[in-house]
Amino acid sequence: MIDQAKIYIKSGRGGNGCVAFHREKFVPRGGPDGGDGGRGGNVIMVAENRVRTLLKFRYERKFVATNGGDGSGNQCSGKKGKDIKITVPVGTVVYIEGEEEPIVDLNKPGMKAILASGGRGGRGNQHYATPSRQTPRFAENGEPGEELNLKLELKLLADVGLIGLPNAGKSTFLSRVTAAAPKIADYPFTTLEPQLGVAKDGSGYTFVIADLPGLISGAAQGRGQGLDFLRHAERSRVILHIVDISGGFAGELDATESFLTINGELDQYGEKISALPTIVALNKEDVYADEEMVNKFIDLLDREGIPHYMISAATGEGVDALLYAMTAILKESDEEEDEFKEAETVIIRPRRRELEISLIDEGIWEVTGTAVERLISMTNMDNEEAVYRLQGQLERRGVFAMLKERGIQNGDTVQIGNAQLEYSE
Repeated sequence: MIDQAKIYIKSGRGGNGCVAFHREKFVPRGGPDGGDGGRGGNVIMVAENRVRTLLKFRYERKFVATNGGDGSGNQCSGKKGKDIKITVPVGTVVYIEGEEEPIVDLNKPGMKAILASGGRGGRGNQHYATPSRQTPRFAENGEPGEELNLKLELKLLADVGLIGLPNAGKSTFLSRVTAAAPKIADYPFTTLEPQLGVAKDGSGYTFVIADLPGLISGAAQGRGQGLDFLRHAERSRVILHIVDISGGFAGELDATESFLTINGELDQYGEKISALPTIVALNKEDVYADEEMVNKFIDLLDREGIPHYMISAATGEGVDALLYAMTAILKESDEEEDEFKEAETVIIRPRRRELEISLIDEGIWEVTGTAVERLISMTNMDNEEAVYRLQGQLERRGVFAMLKERGIQNGDTVQIGNAQLEYSE
């Protein structure tokens, strides 16, 4: 199962504003009428039930929206760039690469996230006419799009997560209560990929069960299926812990030890899993022989107040009672959750960087910050009027004052984004 992926996304750049003047017979001095550029396309991620894995991102990893169209004369605005839509499975968590906190969790069908907003279109010269500047011969460039390297992580959304040591009988149980057909064998092996199935109790209540890869000691540190298993388990609403009470293939598997091994891994991984409602199924009751070992285990569960059921996944003994116990918890959880009525849309805003000035070499100053870099990118540096306007904006933002305070000299170079300016008073 492909449940992790890395992708690159980029929203569209805004179209450039237009420099134009009204031309019409019998209308002298028609004035500036350059139109605005169109907004660039957004990159939108949508969670859909029909998508099951992140497999497609193994072959397609770059997603770029189209740019906005340039403005034109007669106050005509440019065409908006086309959005690009990326479909992912419900339960996909999105991270900026290198960061630990997710930016969005697409955990509901139809939920949308605008991960990168298209750049604003540049304003045409019609916006810059003033009483003292009646014929502006400059316009804004379009705002650049946003670029992000993202990590996608799929965490299955199942109502019940089956946990237990390898060969505890999880796959047999899943095949007993659902139409799923996981691999089952009479020798020790573990499920390598999560298997999903839909179960139904006697009242007709349906819910999703996930048979997750078996845990081993050290899973919380990544051993075996380790973290892959635990990442899926934390999205469940109920944990069904299946414990083999038959003694295992060698007859030496202790049920209490097995239970404590798994619980220790859950506790180490974090509170999200250990806080979930848990039911224990004592599996293989039809073949167990060590009554003392089983009674010792039941005593532990009673002391801890953990509900438990004796079952045989192979014969179906005790399975119905277990299903009713699980649905009782799920129904209570259903009542507590807010009903999801319509698709939610989340807009991810880029982080703003504050204005900073640093001397990177002798006579070369670097100015960084979201606002000033945006000004540079939206200024036509080949247009004298546009550069003059830029100087005024930099002065109003306090850039020149900060440079003077740091000791800049005439003739020094000021680098902002891709532009290099010569400083002079």
